[in-house]
Amino acid sequence: MRQLFAFLIKNYFFFLFVLLEMMAFIMIANNSYYQGARMLNTANQLTGNVYQSYNDVFDYLYLKQNNRILAGENASLRAMIEKSYVKFTTKEIVIHDTLYKQQYNYIDAKVISNSTGKRNNYLMLNKGYNQGVRNNMAVVSSNGIVGIINGVSGNFSSVMSLLHAEAKISAKLKKTNAAGSVTWEGGSYKRGSLTDIPSHIRFRTGDTVITSGFSLDFPEGIMIGTIAEYNLTPGDNFYKIKINFSCDFNKLDYVYVVKNMFKDEQLKLKEFQHE
Repeated sequence: MRQLFAFLIKNYFFFLFVLLEMMAFIMIANNSYYQGARMLNTANQLTGNVYQSYNDVFDYLYLKQNNRILAGENASLRAMIEKSYVKFTTKEIVIHDTLYKQQYNYIDAKVISNSTGKRNNYLMLNKGYNQGVRNNMAVVSSNGIVGIINGVSGNFSSVMSLLHAEAKISAKLKKTNAAGSVTWEGGSYKRGSLTDIPSHIRFRTGDTVITSGFSLDFPEGIMIGTIAEYNLTPGDNFYKIKINFSCDFNKLDYVYVVKNMFKDEQLKLKEFQHE
């Protein structure tokens, strides 16, 4: 306490000066409308800047948490869209009665490691067996397909990226439904190849390539990319097509693991087809 009094006495003139200045500003503001308005606007601007800076710092600190929340909400919304449901018609009970059953569910996950510069590229996700992830599940992003789960531990999973020599995705042209396969032959992570499109099919640069729905893992209609260039050698029955991937593999953050809830049933039927 003595030190406080000693400090105040020592700096008495400084505090008196500040007090007199404050009284002068208050008197000017009260007696002059223009000066008062200017001072009020300045004070509001300073206060607004302080609050804005505070909010910017606050938003930045909670950005990671907000991204997790949004990823979870997006996974729930994806599970609700029409492509995630399969339609059954029960004519035996009531004619024209149509029932929709959910076929695909989505698990949001964060990419914790990723490669794009190798011939065989992989990702690692922060979700695993304990969160419902299983081998061979499809992985997609908000912009398009990413790859296939190829390894699962308790809380993590490995993804064979579409940028892999063994990756082959069943695809089709959105406008014509002509089916083919998308592969990656190395080089730029932004481009791949669309194969098996017959020479009689008509399309143009910029046309959309989507998943065909023939795979048991990827829902139909998921974006893959757009046609960048193509050519047809005389005598060939199929085009050579290059596509621009819709997914930027170098900027992946949050992705969605796709669970086909009818896959076991579909696999059993496929066993009969091979007998």
